[in-house]
Amino acid sequence: MSKYEIIIFWSDEDKSYIVDVPELPGCMAHGDSYETSLANAKDAIDHWIETAKEFGDPIPKPKGQRLVYA
Repeated sequence: MSKYEIIIFWSDEDKSYIVDVPELPGCMAHGDSYETSLANAKDAIDHWIETAKEFGDPIPKPKGQRLVYA
């Protein structure tokens, strides 16, 4: 798996864990458990990268550190 930051949180509205990969725009996943959502995030990252390669889009390098939001 690539070293992209992931953010996992529980959504009461969706009744599932939501995963966001902020370094890869639009890359998200979900699951009924923390473990399932993490596995789904790994798949989503792989598919995101494969699709970017297919279309010749740039693939950001993992920052390797925690992102800071204002």
